[in-house]
Amino acid sequence: MFISEAFAQAAPAATSASQSPFGGLTGMLPIVLMFVVLYFVMIRPQMKRQKEHKAMIDAIAKGDEVVIGGGVLGKVTKTGDNYLYVEIATGVEVQVQRAAVVQVLPKGTVK
Repeated sequence: MFISEAFAQAAPAATSASQSPFGGLTGMLPIVLMFVVLYFVMIRPQMKRQKEHKAMIDAIAKGDEVVIGGGVLGKVTKTGDNYLYVEIATGVEVQVQRAAVVQVLPKGTVK
């Protein structure tokens, strides 16, 4: 009386991937598109920044004014393969890794 009768219905026929003209590609298309967008939005710009930073570090020479990671400003007094000597105050010289340089400043910035 409170429960209605249930009638069975035939389920629609399932389409298989082999019947589709693109095969299984349509199911993987959103994932492929997500990786393409990820590459152009995140990976490619990061690789470009890394390349620019490496070129900047390789071009550092004696007399350049630099910003070291942590915000310390100084003038390069000596250069080596992996290390730089940076004068941060009169008579105060620190040795830092080349990779610690964040930015090369225009001449005359550090007084």
